[in-house]
Amino acid sequence: QVQLVESGGGLVQAGGSLRLSCAASGSIFGINAMGWYRQAPGKQRELVARVTTGGTTNYADSVKGRFTISRDNAKNTVYLQMNSLKPEDTAVYYCNALRGVGLYWGQGTQVTVSS
Repeated sequence: QVQLVESGGGLVQAGGSLRLSCAASGSIFGINAMGWYRQAPGKQRELVARVTTGGTTNYADSVKGRFTISRDNAKNTVYLQMNSLKPEDTAVYYCNALRGVGLYWGQGTQVTVSS
């Protein structure tokens, strides 16, 4: 089992920045990729960004150039730096980890961007 604990959400004005953190613990050996998803009210959960063990990243088109995902393997932590935030970025943000065929999720952290 992999446990994921997110932190860093909150309320910010449009144009502001936030940094989310996700710390992994438990059976972390063999994690292939970690990422961030988000779910806004009434919408499906969508990929925001992910990073593989090798450092390959990919982003949703809506956040390219504004968000940066990074990973500190020594701390078993993945970060999401979010800049130039927009009201449409408002959602619950979930961290996830892929380990073998297992997909693990954090509890989510709320990000609210006011206009």
